[in-house]
Amino acid sequence: MTVAADGAASLVQSVDWLAIAPPTLTAVVALVILVADLFVPEQRKQLLGGLAIAGLAAAMAFLLPLWNDDRSTFCLSGENGGTGACSYTADHFTLVIQLLVLGGALLTALLSLTGTKDLPAGEFWFLLLSSAAGAALLPASRDLATLVVALEVASLPAFALVGLKRGDRRSSEAALKFFLSSVTATAVMLLGVSFVYATTGTLHLTEIAGALDDVPGQLATLARAGVALTLVGFAFKTAAAPFHFWVPDTYVGAPLPIAAYLSVVGKAVGFTGLILVTVVAFPSYADVWGPVLAFLAALTMTVGNAAALRQSATRAWSAVRLLAWSSVAQAGYLLVPIASSAYADGDRIGSTVAYALMYAVVNLGAFAVVALVARTEPENRIADYRGLYARRPAAAVALAFFLLCLAGLPPGIIGLFAKVTVFSAAVDAGLGWLAVFMAVNVVIALYYYLRWTALLFRAPEGEEAPSGAAVRTAGNGELSAPATPVPLTVAIALTAALGVALSGAPQLVLRFADVNLF
Repeated sequence: MTVAADGAASLVQSVDWLAIAPPTLTAVVALVILVADLFVPEQRKQLLGGLAIAGLAAAMAFLLPLWNDDRSTFCLSGENGGTGACSYTADHFTLVIQLLVLGGALLTALLSLTGTKDLPAGEFWFLLLSSAAGAALLPASRDLATLVVALEVASLPAFALVGLKRGDRRSSEAALKFFLSSVTATAVMLLGVSFVYATTGTLHLTEIAGALDDVPGQLATLARAGVALTLVGFAFKTAAAPFHFWVPDTYVGAPLPIAAYLSVVGKAVGFTGLILVTVVAFPSYADVWGPVLAFLAALTMTVGNAAALRQSATRAWSAVRLLAWSSVAQAGYLLVPIASSAYADGDRIGSTVAYALMYAVVNLGAFAVVALVARTEPENRIADYRGLYARRPAAAVALAFFLLCLAGLPPGIIGLFAKVTVFSAAVDAGLGWLAVFMAVNVVIALYYYLRWTALLFRAPEGEEAPSGAAVRTAGNGELSAPATPVPLTVAIALTAALGVALSGAPQLVLRFADVNLF
């Protein structure tokens, strides 16, 4: 809200268009694609994918002029005409998460150029960019209303994307399970938001923090209930146990690029919201959410790793299921620094952001290789990766590197560095028991990551050539794998290059992710 020349408050609010450019441009491009789909002939629908990639790249470019300048817009009028609490803030935390979200969506788009040809192009690209726009809006949200709206804008298109494979029973079942569980979690979260609003009389995060410092005795129970219930919706988005049950079936039923998108961007959305409501809005109730998140972290990493251990190499879609359960386990590690913030002075969320950046790069890379193998092995069993090095040496080496990063073993130094950072956050906060849980789970995870890695370099079973489209005859009579599509090659090469670069200078990640919300 602006102030008129005569001192009276004007009802016309100025908008900082540069600050809101990244999510706004993404949403505008989504609408352009939806309209363009009506006029583009069927044989040229691939142009819509190119437009989506260009739009995401342009949105990322708009992050550059914002990098060294905190901006806020949609602000209340403060005292003496000054600026009060704001609903949208583009600070360093916001920009780092927006880079992760838009970069993840861009890599998903590259995977989708060749992996979604059987899906309706216009709807697919519109839904993907709509979800990315909501995900980019969420880290900038500084009131609960905007936070909830951004969360649902990111989630609702994702339901449709999961179920977009028409006539596929697994896809429809996955979308329904994802939708029903998400709606239930959102309803619980909205009940918590209403309790917080009834207690504090405001929706702005910074004002809630101040109001919760001095809650009347008769409203203390209502406030605690509101804080606890508000966390439920974000715990679901992060796939934290016991809200994780939708993950494996959803990842298997969804198109592979969308499974990759949910594992990275969907998870980033959940953790961002969780950070904002706990660290910014509810710091005075750390005694409520701190122990809860610490318990959820231990439970989540244990459940995820235990389920990943049980995956049979010969079961259909076991490769995707293993990555799904690995994603659940990784969520437990990501929760550790947030829980630690409740017990120690200072802001520990930089460890979560750094871990999320590492995880985004290597997990998208792993899904890119899985998408490549799925072109010739549609059931995508772990056993199908046996002897991959003999057929596709570059892809096998890349997948081995990504798996070692997730395990935290050299040469995946960035994975080791991220785990040490998270482990240190727990120790420094006095959560020794949680650090022990994490150490045990990291050791457990080594088994299934190394088992898959070793399989890549074993000789093909019986030295028999792969069947069907998996091979083609070369000019000299030898058998070799079919050519890799260019977009898949770019996605694998880009994620591998980023992983190697970050492993060479892991300290840059923590410095880059050094965020402060106070």
